[in-house]
Amino acid sequence: MSTLVVVLSAGIAFTQTTQKSKVKNTNPTIELIQFHTEHRCMTCNLIEKLTREVIKSYPDITFRLINVDEKKNSKIAEEFEATGTAVFLYNPATKSKKDLTEFAFMNVKTKPDVYKNGLKKEIKNFKK
Repeated sequence: MSTLVVVLSAGIAFTQTTQKSKVKNTNPTIELIQFHTEHRCMTCNLIEKLTREVIKSYPDITFRLINVDEKKNSKIAEEFEATGTAVFLYNPATKSKKDLTEFAFMNVKTKPDVYKNGLKKEIKNFKK
């Protein structure tokens, strides 16, 4: 009986340790912000789709989709000088920004793999 209790206790401890390691970081350190207008083109939608695919593997990054045409977003749009589609990596703690807009438009439609791999590289460099 005591052997069974020890084995069950060890099993429970192992399960609890395993579950804790799977918990996502709830305090993101970086934001990936995509600005857009009310009427979104195919390229803008594709930027969002591919960006979301990439950041699934980054639990410390939050994706924000912001419509610059909505009055409630005017302050942040002004801060980033976004009047239409724009893509930024942003660290709220340091206020540092990396504009990825040109890179996104140059690659997302014709070279989606270049965009996704380049985005991963940009994220890695931005975290340094």
